[in-house]
Amino acid sequence: MATEALTPTSYITGHLTFFAEPIGKGGFWVLHVDTFVTSVLLGVLGIGFLWWFARGATSGVPTRRQALVELAFNFIDDQAKEIFHGERNTLIAPLALTVFVWVLLMNAMDDLPLDIMALVTHAVAHHWRLVPTADVNTTFALSLSVWGLMIFYSVKVKGLGGWIHELFCAPFGSNPLLWPANLLLNIVEYVSKPLSHSLRLFGNMYAGEIIFMLLGMWAATGIAGAFFGTILNLGWAIFHILIIVLQAYIFMMLTVVYLAMAHETH
Repeated sequence: MATEALTPTSYITGHLTFFAEPIGKGGFWVLHVDTFVTSVLLGVLGIGFLWWFARGATSGVPTRRQALVELAFNFIDDQAKEIFHGERNTLIAPLALTVFVWVLLMNAMDDLPLDIMALVTHAVAHHWRLVPTADVNTTFALSLSVWGLMIFYSVKVKGLGGWIHELFCAPFGSNPLLWPANLLLNIVEYVSKPLSHSLRLFGNMYAGEIIFMLLGMWAATGIAGAFFGTILNLGWAIFHILIIVLQAYIFMMLTVVYLAMAHETH
């Protein structure tokens, strides 16, 4: 049987297709196996690294490994303290560190050579997307987890009655005539937070993935295309490191901001 010629459309479509398995008989729910497996493996890897660093910590002169982790942890802890002004919460800084490390590792998969990694993943499945944060399901799951914690702490700090009172009486006042406007504004705010939180990360990582594919196609057009495509691909990969770190940092900072807002009272 003749092999179909590779076209730009088939190249991009092939790399953007998930390894998906339907859940149940109806097929309404679909599990992106590649996203799920890669996310879990990177989460275990991140926890393993943190455990390895903590295991070698000493009270004496720190090693390079310990100094690196202490620098990262102190930086994140300072950022959390600057934003979080509520009652002392020992969960905020560790949560911020966990979110940063996990999102950073998932973002970093975007800098792996796309076509070379495809040769490896083809041994498992014909389609396998390696960047979990380029899947909107991942970013929404992360943002909804933060959103759930935000509501949890809002109720815990203010009480259920205080939280409901805030929904109806902030920010315009407690006059019953203003209750509908207050409730509508708060609903918009609660809905917009997970949307902006997730779509910002997804959009940046998805765009980076597309650019790598376009440069990869250019590199396959001939000798000149291979030369310039390789140079530009390398340049974009180096610049993309900044995007990878910056997006993880922004996602982590927004997590702290949202949890800090949950502890505030109006």
